Amino acid sequence: MTGEDIDAIVGGYHGDAFRVLGPHSIRKKQSQGRWEVRAFLPQAESADVLIGEQPYAMSKQNEQGFFCAVLNGSPQRYRIRALLWDGRRIEMEDPYRFGPLISDSDLYLHTEGTLHEAYVSLGAHIVDVDGMRGVRFAVWAPNAECATVTGEFNDWDTRRHPMRRRNAGIWELFLPGLAAGTTYKYHIRSRLNGYQQLKADPYAFYCEMPPKSASVVWDIAKYQWGDAAWLETRAKTDWLKSPVAVYEVHLESWLRGPRGEPLTYREMAVKLVEYVKGMGYTHIELLPIMEHPFSGSWGYQVIGYFAPTSRFGTPDDFKYFVDCCHQAGIGVIVDWVPAHFPKDAHGLVFFDGTALYEHADPRKGEHREWGTLVFNYGRNEVRTFLISNGLFWLKEYHIDSLRVDAVASMLYLDYSRKPGEWVPNQFGGNENLEAIDFLRRFNELAHKVPGAFTVAEESTAFPGVSKPVYLNGLGFTMKWNMGWMHDMLDYFANDPVYRKFHHNNITFSLLYAFTENFVLPISHDEVVHGKGSLINKMPGDEWRQFANVRAFLAYMWGHPGKKLLFMGQEIGQREEWNSATGIRWDLLEFDLHRKLQTLARELNRFYRANPALYQVDFHQEGFEWLDFHDWENSIIAFIRRAEDPADFLIFCCNFTPVPRQGYEFGVPEEGFYEEVLNTDSELFGGSNMGNGGLVSSRPIPRHNRPNSISVTLPPLAVVVFKKR
Repeated sequence: MTGEDIDAIVGGYHGDAFRVLGPHSIRKKQSQGRWEVRAFLPQAESADVLIGEQPYAMSKQNEQGFFCAVLNGSPQRYRIRALLWDGRRIEMEDPYRFGPLISDSDLYLHTEGTLHEAYVSLGAHIVDVDGMRGVRFAVWAPNAECATVTGEFNDWDTRRHPMRRRNAGIWELFLPGLAAGTTYKYHIRSRLNGYQQLKADPYAFYCEMPPKSASVVWDIAKYQWGDAAWLETRAKTDWLKSPVAVYEVHLESWLRGPRGEPLTYREMAVKLVEYVKGMGYTHIELLPIMEHPFSGSWGYQVIGYFAPTSRFGTPDDFKYFVDCCHQAGIGVIVDWVPAHFPKDAHGLVFFDGTALYEHADPRKGEHREWGTLVFNYGRNEVRTFLISNGLFWLKEYHIDSLRVDAVASMLYLDYSRKPGEWVPNQFGGNENLEAIDFLRRFNELAHKVPGAFTVAEESTAFPGVSKPVYLNGLGFTMKWNMGWMHDMLDYFANDPVYRKFHHNNITFSLLYAFTENFVLPISHDEVVHGKGSLINKMPGDEWRQFANVRAFLAYMWGHPGKKLLFMGQEIGQREEWNSATGIRWDLLEFDLHRKLQTLARELNRFYRANPALYQVDFHQEGFEWLDFHDWENSIIAFIRRAEDPADFLIFCCNFTPVPRQGYEFGVPEEGFYEEVLNTDSELFGGSNMGNGGLVSSRPIPRHNRPNSISVTLPPLAVVVFKKR
């Protein structure tokens, strides 16, 4: 130990603190059988080494609080007792007497990019070491000159607890005596350009409530789950052949308390779960619940990738919410954002004074449109971070599915960039080859979690998004059908008198409906930023607007593909979604709004009760046109079939306000056809025009079939028939 070592310790820039601090044998020949303890205690006026109950005075080697005690014999277990400047006397374990804790194997796998549960090694963990309970901290910062742990436990002094540097630039430190609830950050001092910054823990399990930004120690293993039956059933479920009706929710604005405050996770475990179960949805999809500093980002600008936001409670509270969903038979989908991250100084940006998680070149590393940074998918440690994060939510929080946000921005190097603002790949193309490899590996590993599935929000025609990796696909289970969504909303925005000129909008989707495993989404993105709510997209007076929404939803539930509807659209909320306020539940006092909600509930019941609507969603054998040629009257009819071809439904759609009586459709078989759904029913707010519950086929050829039915088509309505 030299004077320079002491200066570096008290100055907070020593890169190998364990070489200086803690117990050390004295190796000089004249000092055989002696050892010394060194400690940096800037808060202490004096200090002793305690061996058993015997104190040995430490001498102050530096006025800023560097103490040393020389002892006879060999190094043994000890404690330090200090008299603080405020007069208090404390005893403590010396963190610098403990050896390395993270295995060399984990360090190697982290560097290789294959430590797929990196959250077990990195971050803050409550552990027992040498009979002492405390917290082991670990952070990846390869270009740091020095990394320290700081928090209330050391008065946020960035010098007092320097960490041990391990291979591959991982820094670790065990601090005995700390417990769950401890707030902390890492102080990173870079080797480059004098950069210093307090950073939140990238692997933190819990964070302070924004705008505070410290990480919080938490034991995520203590929660006792009660959803074993759900997980067992989930593992046996083929979601591609099962009903999937998703209710998309922004937790902060679904329902507000009496003073306008958001509900807690535990309150939502009652109210939201009861509502979703009563409405008949199979899944809840949550906009990102990972910790984010800015509520206006709706969670899509994530800081704490491993931490559920503290806005609504603790990690255990969120587990309770998921648990209650599962015990009620409801799956949980979480939006996951591996595409980008914000520039907040305490986050991942420029983490160790270099572009560690992002690209240094802004042509690769920045989304200027969003003001965010792009992950460097070609870096092994970054892939480990992201893949571990995805698996973390599936394994530790029992999440059933991850819906991956902004996949198109990951796939294309020129996404939202002008010529000259992007760099081609090694073959001169615009595909982000590293991101493609990352997504494929993520999907391979995610599907090893029994019953879990993944969904891509991908807005381009990139081939094979929902095809397996072994077939050269990206490996997602399903993909949002953005084309269908845009075509249908454009079609219904037209006054019915003009719809005949846009007939292609409602038929075109069947040309590609089976090229991917599609989800039909009417998501939050379609009811904000001037786009209008679903009800306000519809033309005409109030009655016609509601009739249009009823017809739209029934057509959507009949169309091949899984279903997703954003909160508030099921009650006909006229205002655009506002993340700062709650849904207008007071509208349910009015008949049309309440009856639209009744239709949404009935559609889910009808959907789940009829295998023809979900068993063959992704193959042409599950769909058959009866007639799509009557563009003049904006009428279409189609058949949906279950795996048993004899189990089928006939959907007849009239997208004009003109009632059609005696309209004839060919049918697959002769017999009696029961009217099993009619969106014009008075129960749903319609005019109650229909077919008396039953029609009989006649041997009159129509639509290349020997038998047909003559039906009444109500205005702006969908009528569904099932052979008795």
